[in-house]
Amino acid sequence: MRVSVIGGSSVGEQHYDLARDVGRLLGQRGHEVVCGGLGGVMEGVCRGAIETGGHTIGVLPGEDRAAANEYVETAVATGLGNARNALVVLNGDGAIAIDGSTGTLSEIALALDRGLAVAGLDTYDIEGVEAVETPEKAIEHVEREAGHRYESER
Repeated sequence: MRVSVIGGSSVGEQHYDLARDVGRLLGQRGHEVVCGGLGGVMEGVCRGAIETGGHTIGVLPGEDRAAANEYVETAVATGLGNARNALVVLNGDGAIAIDGSTGTLSEIALALDRGLAVAGLDTYDIEGVEAVETPEKAIEHVEREAGHRYESER
């Protein structure tokens, strides 16, 4: 499964470490990470995933793939600016939001519009976002809800 991890591009140590823990768990469980490919939460989640043998995809706002953080395996340059947020969400089977600002808020809305499961760790309190306390609970929510979605589509 691919999980879109969305969050702030400039975060403190607490949120960076939280994202890294999410990445580690996603990698351990065999999931691919899709993110915006830059710093902050995006770097933390990619770093954690890579540390456990996971795979990472960064959907970048600019035209230069080299702008991706060092833990992105597959960098996708879009030249779309913040419009690339739709592609980050489109390429995930569920989403986990960590912290964040207006870009994260737009990605949450796009994920909810697609009917994706969204788990939130210290982020916006919005109807449809499952507020959770731990990375484990975030991943469990996305796995469970994405599984139900696929069962109903069959």
